[in-house]
Amino acid sequence: MATVRIPTPLRKLTQGAEEVTASGKNIGEIIGDLEKRFPGIKERICDEKGAVRRFVNIFVKDEDIRFQQNLDTPVGETDEVSIVPAIAGG
Repeated sequence: MATVRIPTPLRKLTQGAEEVTASGKNIGEIIGDLEKRFPGIKERICDEKGAVRRFVNIFVKDEDIRFQQNLDTPVGETDEVSIVPAIAGG
């Protein structure tokens, strides 16, 4: 199972865990597995059309999925996935 790093704003859904494991062959499947175990997490990561929200960044092995295959980005059993909310400000 891949390790998924959970950002602080979403940890209330993971009972405070900053890292969880999830199974899936790509990011879409990983998010689906997270949703089964932590209901409500998908709607915080994805929009109503199922795409990753524009203010959420997801990295697999330190590579942004937007520059790979988005939700189809492959995830290996030992990969680390990081969910990072965009930070706005001046």
